[in-house]
Amino acid sequence: MSEKTALEEKLQNYEHLCHSLDEMSEMAVLAEEDGDEALQADVMAQLESLKQNAKHQELEALLSGEVDANDTYLEVHAGSGGTEAQDWAEMLLRMYTRWAEQHAYKVEYIEETEGEVAGLKSATIKISGHNAYGWLKSESGVHRLVRISPFDSAGRRHTSFASIGVYPVVDDDIEININEADCRVDTYRASGAGGQHINKTDSAVRITHIPTGIVVQCQTQRSQFQNRESAWKMLKSRLYEMELKKREQKEQDMRDAQGDIGWGYQIRSYVLQPYKMVKDLRTEVETSDCKAVLDGDIDMFLSAALAAKVG
Repeated sequence: MSEKTALEEKLQNYEHLCHSLDEMSEMAVLAEEDGDEALQADVMAQLESLKQNAKHQELEALLSGEVDANDTYLEVHAGSGGTEAQDWAEMLLRMYTRWAEQHAYKVEYIEETEGEVAGLKSATIKISGHNAYGWLKSESGVHRLVRISPFDSAGRRHTSFASIGVYPVVDDDIEININEADCRVDTYRASGAGGQHINKTDSAVRITHIPTGIVVQCQTQRSQFQNRESAWKMLKSRLYEMELKKREQKEQDMRDAQGDIGWGYQIRSYVLQPYKMVKDLRTEVETSDCKAVLDGDIDMFLSAALAAKVG
């Protein structure tokens, strides 16, 4: 039913584009015959809007990967640098949360580890909505921030790093075998907001998959059982994503853009001082409107990465 609904929506959008284009064409002819410059200007503006809509739908059509339509988990981890990096990690989490809200996606907080002074050491959110993973999958990598530090009394410029990890939420019917003997399960006391119960019992769960080194954790639920169940689902998704990357490498016979994620692999720079510029180092797309980007306006980067990947 979910797939049927998605296909129906695509068809409706296509039919709406065709109908609107026909209407605009007729109006353009009338405006030219009558010499109505105001109507001509209005038609041109509406045609430009249709053009942008068609471009967006064209990119959506490229999201045909096996799990592109799925919901997604998004992780943020602060790099070395203490409070600076942890504050940057929180800024990035806010950026993606704002982006999700602007696109009517649902955001659920799975795990959050606060920094000692400010910001976050790490956090995991679940973004639910059609094509959530497809749009965000290219965001995995290291993001660099250059700014005058609000935590430096001398007002010096600092460079901070944080990494983003994106992996799909997989359906329960997908067969992924996990040997529990290969996993270490730890319980601990949750930190941050959550009330007396969540902070005074060992309800948080961390699972380490020893063969791959993958670590997942969940602390948002009141009971250890619920957190454990969520953590196993997250581990399943991470292992599935790893297998997807292996398939992509074999099919493309080249290094996939997501296949080499590490602290030395920067995908985007955010410079707030001495000038303002956000630049994607893979697609060369850049903008000087840093405030809009940090408020969630990242569609230009997502679209360019998707088009480059397919192209």
